[in-house]
Amino acid sequence: MMIHPQFDPVALALGPVEVHWYGLMYLLAFAAAYGLAWYRSTKRDTWSTDMVSDLIFYGALGVILGGRIGYVLFYQFGELLQNPAYLLKVWEGGMSFHGGFIGVMLGMWLFARKYKKSPFEVFDFVVPVVPTGLLFGRIGNYINGELWGRVSDGGYNWLTYFPQAAGVDMQQLQANPALQNLMLEVNGQYLLPRHPSQLYEAFAEGLLLFIFLWWYSSKPRPRMAVTAIFLLGYGLSRFIIEFFRQPDVDQGFILLGWMTKGQLLSAPMIIIGFILLIYAYKRGIYDWGKQGAY
Repeated sequence: MMIHPQFDPVALALGPVEVHWYGLMYLLAFAAAYGLAWYRSTKRDTWSTDMVSDLIFYGALGVILGGRIGYVLFYQFGELLQNPAYLLKVWEGGMSFHGGFIGVMLGMWLFARKYKKSPFEVFDFVVPVVPTGLLFGRIGNYINGELWGRVSDGGYNWLTYFPQAAGVDMQQLQANPALQNLMLEVNGQYLLPRHPSQLYEAFAEGLLLFIFLWWYSSKPRPRMAVTAIFLLGYGLSRFIIEFFRQPDVDQGFILLGWMTKGQLLSAPMIIIGFILLIYAYKRGIYDWGKQGAY
């Protein structure tokens, strides 16, 4: 088992200017999205490389605004009611994937209106590059030692002791003394082995989903199908990995005694993705390739 390295939150310092790891991950995510979208635009007659800059701009606004607003609405609504200015306190952290995804979809809808395209033509074009952002984002979560997984007694070599979880570990030890058999003392803190769920998500929602979507979208597919596969792929990955991820302290299990907020928000993605996929193939409209129709 491993002890989580206590990374310096500052990845790069240039005099008074400090670049934090999470900010660097966002930068890498946007750079990867731009490069991949630029490459995709060279393979589509109805797309130009000039459109890509606009596309990434709308997408970046959607990620940042939607991610923050979604986090506050989904996870900190009580705080918002007590202090509406909390929405603007971005320096305190807090971003939601589901909020960011809704924000990106709204941004893509505005982009589609500007360029007189079908919204799903734009969605199908952009979603294959989204998992790279998830990959870098989850790596950033791991570096920061946040969003760690649940305690496990499985003895897997990759289980990790997170010093950042010391407070929660102590509460679990007090509630269940039998866990003392798993305990490790690190610098005076009593820690429990946890799943590095951030890396599970980076692998499943990021790398694997990217590879599959990139392959799937490289051939003509019915309009909406690529978007549907993304919804299904992310929704299923997130729903399953939530069983290994520690529920947010202020949320816990919110339904049926086992369902987390992340699972509750992912379930509609799975349902909508499944319905869209069936509808896409039944409708059979193609935006590019030999079967292209508009």
